[in-house]
Amino acid sequence: MTFTSILKVFPFKLKATRKAQHSMFDYHTSLEQSTTLVIVINCCNPPKQLFQTKTQDTIFHSEEDNSLYFTYSGKSNVLEVKELNYQVNTASQIPWYENLAQMKMPWTWKSDPRSHVSIIQNLNLKVRSGQMLAIIGSTAGGKTSLLDVITCRDHGGKIKSGQIMINNKPSTPQLVRKCIAHVRQDDRLLPHLTVRETLLFVAKLRLPKFFSDSQRKKRVEDVIAELRLRQCANTRVGNEYLRGVSGGERRRVSIGVQLLWNPGILILDEPTSGLDSFTAHNLVITLSRLARGNRLVLLSLHQPRSDIFQLFDLVLLMTSGLTAYCGTAKDMVQYFTELGYPCPRYSNPADFYVDLTSIDKQTAEKEMESQKRANVLANLFLEKVKHFDDFLWKATKGDNAETTLPGALKQFTILLSRQVSNDFRDLSTLLMHGFGALFMSLLIGFLYYGHEKNGLSIRDTTALLYMIGALIPFTVILDVIAKCHSERAMLYHDLEGGMYTVSPYFFAKILGELPEHCGFVIIYGVPIYWLANLVPELEHFLLNFLSVWLAVYSARAMALWVAALLPTLQLSAFFGNVLFTSFYLSGGFVISLDSLWTVPFWVSKISFLRWNFQGMMQIQFTDTTYEMTVGNTTFQIPGKLITQSLDLDSHPLYVSYLVVTGIICSFLLLYYLSLRFIKQKSTQDW
Repeated sequence: MTFTSILKVFPFKLKATRKAQHSMFDYHTSLEQSTTLVIVINCCNPPKQLFQTKTQDTIFHSEEDNSLYFTYSGKSNVLEVKELNYQVNTASQIPWYENLAQMKMPWTWKSDPRSHVSIIQNLNLKVRSGQMLAIIGSTAGGKTSLLDVITCRDHGGKIKSGQIMINNKPSTPQLVRKCIAHVRQDDRLLPHLTVRETLLFVAKLRLPKFFSDSQRKKRVEDVIAELRLRQCANTRVGNEYLRGVSGGERRRVSIGVQLLWNPGILILDEPTSGLDSFTAHNLVITLSRLARGNRLVLLSLHQPRSDIFQLFDLVLLMTSGLTAYCGTAKDMVQYFTELGYPCPRYSNPADFYVDLTSIDKQTAEKEMESQKRANVLANLFLEKVKHFDDFLWKATKGDNAETTLPGALKQFTILLSRQVSNDFRDLSTLLMHGFGALFMSLLIGFLYYGHEKNGLSIRDTTALLYMIGALIPFTVILDVIAKCHSERAMLYHDLEGGMYTVSPYFFAKILGELPEHCGFVIIYGVPIYWLANLVPELEHFLLNFLSVWLAVYSARAMALWVAALLPTLQLSAFFGNVLFTSFYLSGGFVISLDSLWTVPFWVSKISFLRWNFQGMMQIQFTDTTYEMTVGNTTFQIPGKLITQSLDLDSHPLYVSYLVVTGIICSFLLLYYLSLRFIKQKSTQDW
């Protein structure tokens, strides 16, 4: 028999302080509350661990995957509202039987002039694809009416003046059905169907006839993935009487029903209504991601919490049908501050300014006072934006001086400093790489040690030179790929947030890692050269060291490109390994260049291992004479003859350096183009 019991009841203090410094405002929120915690456990199956405390910078981790599973592939959309005045006849909304019950004659039902109420007054608005506009304001501010007018569902109302344009065409019900999806406040779904079944049925009804069953199923799976519904795809939708998916998941299903036909404009009426703050936050993150998929997202909310407010691109603040503010969310605080209404430091701007523009109807005096303030704010805003094409308030250059991003050169210096500081503070990794290079150098050096009198044979010297240029570059490739993917999430968010551009990051990355690279090559290249008793002249040593330096940097540049090109660590490591193996096998040591057939021969042309090997062979053998004994006869063999026999003397030494340098520049160019044109997402589902 299973039963539950209350294990323990105890009070505790929970303190959380969150500091957010955002370009749109600077505020701090502080929460201190006393809560009673009740832990209920199953006595027959007690959990192994009742609770675990974990310190995190933020609790919102469920939506960190910003990947887009499908985007809107049509033309960009523009929604424009011009000088809109919308009026509702409240008398017409009273049912006929109520009028009869009040003994009113039919010709008087709609004749009362007091029943004509202006819901929207002199509204101008312009939104484009890729933007998310939030309409905020108190109850009865005109938010839902505006959405109804835009979607041609203005029952009981009349547009007195103005017009709504969609892609420079007047809005009509036919045009709306083609390009706008409207998600209403209430979820209208069949409770006994699963999430996947609900979407499949809608796909069969809504998608065009030429879609095959497999295409419809593919679209359904794309929507499920886009809205993060995989974990509940086979769960019944449910309702208030039948247990099913959660409220937030049900709201996502409602969005998915409209998203199936891949609309260019998505309009949502109070999408966070009835949801807890955490679920509402994640839902708005989803909508923000949909907007980034070349869609225009328009939604209405009452008073969004601060972290939700940060997600909006544009904000329309309405009060009694008037526009108190319309512009970017980040400039809202600055706008009202200039008007003499700065946001208090410990307040949420959305809460403060919605309260500021709300109509207080407790008493006639308060209503008159608040209505007057709202009218003044609306008139001031209209005066400020009347010369703007898109009717959005914009901060002046002088006002934005503090928030203007630094120039490219300044970004470069900052990023370079950050790169160097980050690398050299990771002392454990530096020591591990340094000891690894030193161990590899000593291991190979001592293997060839002890040949001071007779020197190494031709065969041993050739193998040593190829080994020097091939072993360490391979380990460098794996290390660089792993490091780049560990930084990829940060890079993606920084670039998306406009913190800096690709060019300063690229040059800072390249130059910032040079000290580490030089130290690594010194630790590896110096001991091995002298332990193996190669040509002991300083000139030969320096030329050999330069050749090793270029070979290792070629591997580093190739690894940077591969890491930026492919979305996952596994794919990058695999592709990098394939490239390196191809260069290794066509390098001229495993098989001679004369014996290569067409494909590997051309691969050898771009193999930095081949050109590095050719350069080191010329450095070591050109001015050296080797003795070879056959039986009782000793032959003097010029080193130049050895390089000629391996087809490694067809170009002067400087050509090897120039070709390897060109290969490095090519890989770096590919790396830059990958950063520039490929989204550096940290993860991707397949």
